[in-house]
Formats: sequence, C-alpha cells, structure tokens
Amino acid sequence: MSDAGELQKLEETFRAAIEAASDEAALEEVRVRALGKKGEISQLMKGLGKLDPEQRKARGAALNQLKGRISALLNTRRQALRDAALEERLKSETIDVTLPVRPQAQGAVHPVSHVWEEVVEIFADLGFSVAEGPHIETDWYNFEALNIPPEHPARQEHDTFYFHKKDDGTRRVLRTHTSPVQIRTMEKGELPIRIIAPGRTFRCDSDQTHTPMFHQVEALVLDDHTHMGHLKWTLEEFCKAFFETDNVKMRFRASHFPFTEPSMEVDINCAWQGGQVKVGEGDDWLEILGSGMVHPNVIRAGGFDPDKVQGYAFGIGIDRLAMLKYGIPDLRAFFESDLRWLRHYGFRALDVPTLAGGLSA
Repeated sequence: MSDAGELQKLEETFRAAIEAASDEAALEEVRVRALGKKGEISQLMKGLGKLDPEQRKARGAALNQLKGRISALLNTRRQALRDAALEERLKSETIDVTLPVRPQAQGAVHPVSHVWEEVVEIFADLGFSVAEGPHIETDWYNFEALNIPPEHPARQEHDTFYFHKKDDGTRRVLRTHTSPVQIRTMEKGELPIRIIAPGRTFRCDSDQTHTPMFHQVEALVLDDHTHMGHLKWTLEEFCKAFFETDNVKMRFRASHFPFTEPSMEVDINCAWQGGQVKVGEGDDWLEILGSGMVHPNVIRAGGFDPDKVQGYAFGIGIDRLAMLKYGIPDLRAFFESDLRWLRHYGFRALDVPTLAGGLSA
C-alpha cells in the first residue's frame, strides 16, 4: 500500500472513531490514540528523520495536513457533544418561577466581633493604631517586664494556664492579658507610641461574668509629654462614642496595678431599669476598666528612660462592654454556640460599625 493510501485509511479509521464517540471521555481516548505522544500519527512523525530530504518534505506535509484534519474533527465533535449535554441539562433542570423566594440568610456576626470592630473604629478616629502579639507568651513579657513580682497571685497556677517546663526550667504561659503587646511595641524603639492591642486572653476562671478565654483591649500612649489629663479625655471620648451618649459621667478611684503608677479604676454613671443598665443616666456607678500612668519599671523594661519618657495605659474587657451595651446577662452564653442566642444578639454581616453611620445601627 502506498503512503497516501496508508494515511487515507488511517484518517478514515479515526474519523469513524470520532463520530462514534458518545461522550467527551471517549473522544479524549481517540485523541490520545491519534495525536498523543505515543499516538499513531505522532509515531509516524517521529519516523521522518529516517527519510531522505525529498521524501521527508512530502511525507511531513502530508502528516501535518492529516494532523490538522483530525484536530478539526475532534474539535467539531467535542463542541457537538457539549451542545447535546447542555440541551439535556436544560430539559431536566427546569425552574418553577412560581416557587417562593429563598429565605433570608440566617448567618449573624457575633456580638464580640461587632464590639471589637466598634472599639477599633473609635480608637482609630482618636489616632490609635492596632498592634498584635502572640497568645503564648514567656514569663518575661507576661509578668516580669510588666513589674509583676514573683509572689504576685496572678502568677499562681490557679489563675494562669502554664505549659510544661522546658529543658532550661522556664515555662511558657497563655497570656493573661494583652499587656505584653505594650512591651513588644516599646522594644521597637519608635516614639511616639499610640496603640491599642485587642485580642484573646486566658485565665483559670469561670462563672456568670468570667470565662477561661475572654477578649480584652489594651491601650498604650508613650511620649515625652503625655499626662493624666490626656488619659481622662481619651476615656471620656471613648465612652461617649461607644455608648452613643453625650451625658457620660466618670469617676476615677485610686487602685493598684503593678504596671501603672498611679493606678485608677474608672466608673461611669448608670441607672438600672427593668433589669438592664442604662449608661449615662441615673446616680449609680459601674466599674468598666482599669487605667493609670505607665510604671517607670515598665518603661525601663521596654527600653526607654522613664526620666525622659512617660505615658498612660488602660485595659477594657470587650466581652464586658458587649454585655453592658446590648443587655446580655451571662458571659458564658458567648461561647456556647447556640444559634438561637446568636440570631437574637448577633448583627447582620453588612452592619459595619462606623462613627458616621452609627456604631450599633
């Protein structure tokens, strides 16, 4: 049989196989058999090197033309199979336009996540940036650098989650506050510092107002001129913005925290009505946070000279803020994954808190 007759017979064989392919998988098998690396046409192309120049030129042109015709047949058949498959789907996948629309999505943003964003929005407007740190901390960052002495109750195992001892005798801890972020920020050596550090914290405690894991936001301002008046103004502006009222009264009470000196607990005025607290009304007082001027030992541990640098710090429980603002009675419910609770207290995904549009709108 001549070369032309051989190629014509080969083309007729593949043409029949292509037309007989019932789906794309079968068509792909034909393609591989014809044009794949080990396909019949590909093998013929590899044999061109054994021919003299004139034969190679004629044979190569014929093989390339055959390859082009087979490729065209494959593409035409593939498109026909796809059109047929689409036609079958359209016949079987009908839409009944008389059916009711889909119910509204049931997902909700957790109150803690929403309040977290509210806090960040307020402090961003006041010129603070957000800083972060690891959940697992060393004794240095969590206690020693914050002027917490070895005998302090917070270091005891009944209050702190400790990891097993390392070979050198040290033990890492789950951070008990976000204050270690203050030290890590100071170690960068850049002044002025004006940061908040929201995040998860961990303590061995569980009741109606305490959980083993909770959320806290710390704030740190450090430069060469900040004083207690700046602290008072910042807290007043935050409370007014967060509770969305212009009538917040604040009371500063002397207290003691190892990392601040002087230290103060801050109360806001409120009224109890129908089992709920109303902030900015009445003559009762409610403690909301601890604050103070950064202790010289903490400034020194952060790498600065306390004779040249000063500032303030305060810490607020994000979960507690959510309870106060949205009337949530039990902190433990925050972590029970009850969808009914979340649908009641949660927020729609597009309700992004902004000062212009309203934090809790």
